[in-house]
Amino acid sequence: MRYSLLCQVYEELEKNPSRLKKIEILASFLKNLKKEKNKELIYLVQGRVFPDYNKQELGVSSQLIKKAISKSTGADESEITKLWKTIGDLGSVAESLVAKKKQSTLTKRELTAEKVLENLRKLTEFTGPGTVAKKISLVSELLTSATPLEARYVVRTILGDLRVGIGSGTIRDAIVSVCLGKGKENSELVQETYDKTADFALVFEKACKGKKTLSNVELHPGKPVKVMLFQKEKTIENGFKRVGKPCLIDMKYDGFRMMINKDNNGEIKIFTRRLEDVTKQFPEVISYVKKYVKGKSFILDSEAVGFSPKTKKYMPFQEISQRIKRKYDIELLVKKLPVEINVFDILYYNGKSLIKTPFKKRRELIEKVIKNQKWKIQTSEAIITDNEKEAEKFYKKALEKGEEGIMMKNLSAPYKPGSRVGYGVKIKPEENEFDLVITGAEYGTGKRAGWLTSFDIACKKGDKFLGIGKVSTGLKEKSELGVSYKEMTQKLKLLIIKTKGRHISVKPELVVTVTYQNIQKSPKYASGYALRFPRFTRLRPDRSPNDIATLNEIKREHEKSK
Repeated sequence: MRYSLLCQVYEELEKNPSRLKKIEILASFLKNLKKEKNKELIYLVQGRVFPDYNKQELGVSSQLIKKAISKSTGADESEITKLWKTIGDLGSVAESLVAKKKQSTLTKRELTAEKVLENLRKLTEFTGPGTVAKKISLVSELLTSATPLEARYVVRTILGDLRVGIGSGTIRDAIVSVCLGKGKENSELVQETYDKTADFALVFEKACKGKKTLSNVELHPGKPVKVMLFQKEKTIENGFKRVGKPCLIDMKYDGFRMMINKDNNGEIKIFTRRLEDVTKQFPEVISYVKKYVKGKSFILDSEAVGFSPKTKKYMPFQEISQRIKRKYDIELLVKKLPVEINVFDILYYNGKSLIKTPFKKRRELIEKVIKNQKWKIQTSEAIITDNEKEAEKFYKKALEKGEEGIMMKNLSAPYKPGSRVGYGVKIKPEENEFDLVITGAEYGTGKRAGWLTSFDIACKKGDKFLGIGKVSTGLKEKSELGVSYKEMTQKLKLLIIKTKGRHISVKPELVVTVTYQNIQKSPKYASGYALRFPRFTRLRPDRSPNDIATLNEIKREHEKSK
């Protein structure tokens, strides 16, 4: 497929803010893609080169892109820097310089989408000496063959800043339109398949063959699957109304979700709710699973909770979260920051998917296959009851142990990957807080000069991120558990897409928990709302931008407060 065709799609998507129009544009492209053998070209529509479950990064910085643009166009790097500061987008800089070069050359090779995908995937393969030179060569090869418009989107794709305003929901609806025909049932089927596989190429390929083929897609241990999410409730009485009586109530641990997979070959892999592979970071969990979990293959849903090896007291999430990203000193961290695994659900066992099996039976199976070992791995502490006093007593016990609260779960419910459904609710002491994503930041002055100290925060509506305020309190000046100004600055610098004076715009990837006093309407922010007195409380490296608060949740909380 000619890459220029895909770039025309990008350009149309960029020009049209309407979601319905974007679906129409994408559907038109997918009709052409149906005829192609390589359905993986659909990844490029998202500005990706791998399926969503594959978290490999291209490892190409803005500085490296500048060198590749210089090599392919002959422009001096100082000229590129100057243009970048003026335009604010390296993709548009590449477009401008390639246009200038094309006026003075007669040679041109047609660039294909397959070639772009091939070269960008190769970027992840290089290690050791000479890596930078090899990456520059691969990128400049694409830019040399590219038209000005193609150059814009090659660079934006590499930097993860496509700027076409589409997300998974838009792609899902385009697939439904092209392959199955519009309808709630078809939309749910495509969404369910995506949530089980996190792979739009696979979903698209199966959907092209029809509804029956798509329905037959099953879970595969060893590949990450989206977790089922739960809504909030403020009282146990409301919890019972939502999930029914009797229900299972278990502890809500102050840790992070851990999906433990064992495939038919006996290989064990661990994924976070962001679908990141953290197997190497938790070698002790591998040994626990081997010793204390029976079964040839399975997928377990669990919560990893940190504890002090000296006092045997549970530790807050923020202290243990640093283990998720750490790639070195693993053995030292295992001793210093050990985790206990609390298993509360099972999606797959010995070759059979269990997501349609009632929760009560899934729970019974967990209790059979796990040999409980305190401080290592065990089933989540739980009771089954229809009595509010018993539930309140268990809730109080959870809080006394230092846990966040409780979960109330419908005993007949299936497991719905990726869904925030009413099959379960979480209850914890009332606190005004949301998980939000950072979209921009501003450098401080005086003694905080050089640090980012004020952060733009946003909620989610469909595929868009809408501003809801700025937060500048709650961080420390000195490094402490990964939540200092210095640590945040380091993380956000890697996500910069535009700089204007002291302000930067960043890719919406870093999720944070923010508390606030109340919510008020505000025309100042795109959401139409603002958080009063917001305060940063924790980083959430285990959560993705898809997990943050939605505009509907913001509206609902605003109405409740009134």
